[in-house]
Amino acid sequence: MPHYRRNYLPGGTYFFTVTLSDRQSDWLVQYISTLRDAVRRVQQTRPFTIDAWCVLPEHLHAIWTLPAHDADYSNRWREIKKIFSKTVVASERLPRQIDIWQQRFWEHTIVDERDYRQHLDYVHFNPVKHGWVNRVQDWPYSTFHRAVREGLYPLDWGGGESVDMRCGERGE
Repeated sequence: MPHYRRNYLPGGTYFFTVTLSDRQSDWLVQYISTLRDAVRRVQQTRPFTIDAWCVLPEHLHAIWTLPAHDADYSNRWREIKKIFSKTVVASERLPRQIDIWQQRFWEHTIVDERDYRQHLDYVHFNPVKHGWVNRVQDWPYSTFHRAVREGLYPLDWGGGESVDMRCGERGE
């Protein structure tokens, strides 16, 4: 098995896919408040900017930008996963040693504005891609509405038209 090497670029912008172990689970949306709290708590001690975010029932996509002299996204994800897991394990009465997250996550370093825009579109279009909604605007667990308010998208974007999906966890 090849040894995967992560790219750590201080101040970098990264696309992530993070997945639960049980791909049939809906814990990420069922415990959305817990997930949001975990992210807020980690941001308080290890700041980062959330450029885009979309939470589906069993996986999420995010684009983060780290502070100028910081490249440590791995420990941020570790802490978010740990905080979220404690609540879910207790609420679901699961064995304490169970790992509800897949051990690894997908990371891609954003290289330029085009790459950023493709991944931004990928994040926001994901609920339509997976068949959860027919229109991006109908998915509640996403930064899409914030992006609309900021003028990055019209409200009806991703409502049936073709969106370039040549990026993401298996893309360029």
